Amino acid sequence: MMKLLLFATILFICLNAHAQSKDTAHLYNPNDDAEKEIAAAVKKAKAEHKFVLLQGGGNWCGWCKRFSLTVANDAKLDSIVNADFIVYHLNYSQENKNEKVYAKYGFPQRFGFPVFIILDEKGNRIHTQDSEYLEEGKGYDKDKIAAFFEAWSPAALDPANYKN
Repeated sequence: MMKLLLFATILFICLNAHAQSKDTAHLYNPNDDAEKEIAAAVKKAKAEHKFVLLQGGGNWCGWCKRFSLTVANDAKLDSIVNADFIVYHLNYSQENKNEKVYAKYGFPQRFGFPVFIILDEKGNRIHTQDSEYLEEGKGYDKDKIAAFFEAWSPAALDPANYKN
């Protein structure tokens, strides 16, 4: 019985690790028309009263994958993102650097990857976040990520929430 339990545990860990690596294998699509995809995200965000979260990076970027897994595997973070943002993974790779798009948003690649760009419901850039400030050791700090998402949510920037 003990051997069966040990086998089942090892199998679960292996399958879970494989599923997670598959989930991040193609976050970024170098063939996307990023301007068109971002316009669609803005349109959807406006209809749903959300903001757009652009995660700049590439499939080559281990920290990009780590961030996505951190958010997806944490119920609180995943809930915040789904409630407040439409997410688009803005590719930056040898195949397609999306230079025009990155230039439009003030060259956020200067911070390294991943980099986060928050657009309001009209598509205006309202914030660029260097991911370094969300890191802790060899991973990400979930409290820092939650604070970042909450500070740049539609509710946080709604003037009605600041009336006495």
